Amino acid sequence: MSAYAANADLSGVSVIALDIFGTTVDWRTSVAEQVAQIAGRTNAKVSPGRFTDEWRDRYLPALDAISSGDQPWRNLDALHREALDDLLEVHDVGDDFDDTARRDLVLAWHHLTPWPDVVDGLARLRRRFTVVALSNGGLALLVRLLKGADLPFDCVLSAEMFQSYKPQEHVYRAAADLLAVRPEQMLMVAAHTWDIDGARRAGLRTAFLERPKEKGPDRTADRATDTTCDLAVSSLTELADILSC
Repeated sequence: MSAYAANADLSGVSVIALDIFGTTVDWRTSVAEQVAQIAGRTNAKVSPGRFTDEWRDRYLPALDAISSGDQPWRNLDALHREALDDLLEVHDVGDDFDDTARRDLVLAWHHLTPWPDVVDGLARLRRRFTVVALSNGGLALLVRLLKGADLPFDCVLSAEMFQSYKPQEHVYRAAADLLAVRPEQMLMVAAHTWDIDGARRAGLRTAFLERPKEKGPDRTADRATDTTCDLAVSSLTELADILSC
């Protein structure tokens, strides 16, 4: 059990919000497998793991460009497609992927496998709390993803609903407003320092969920020691234990 837990008073929390990509589902393994399958249709010469990593590397810069006002709002599918088109040209394999293949690659982010502890952890947390998904994914993406993975959330909240992306403070506060709770009554659970930092600035309570394999075998995942949080846990079931669920 985490040392953070001993000093955390979460008695006022009634809503638990979970990030999705990396925190709830294993995006890296799932997308790399689908990249390999789609590339295999035309024998395109790409390294699925490296390609997936470089695709994901374009994620936060794209969000920053929108949050700064340099770029207009687009949902995550549109951002993934723009990044994909650019990446295919960088790798000089654009001719190997027609529009159908590119569309299928974007849809890979709609079909991701949950981490092993998630289904049980969610079921336990829902015994005491309202448990919601709070993600930068578009609403259609999230509905398909969570339904396909059979994840029992009480509610799905998408950044698309707010026309703003985490870690902008507005997203967290707007989510709390929709659920008729104060920010301090919501616990944000995430595996990323930027998400935890944004939630904390917005007044939410925070739990860092460490996912050491989130970025694959060759990259270092974010760690709880890199941020300030109320709790640090290694699984949703550990969080359920701490919260007596």
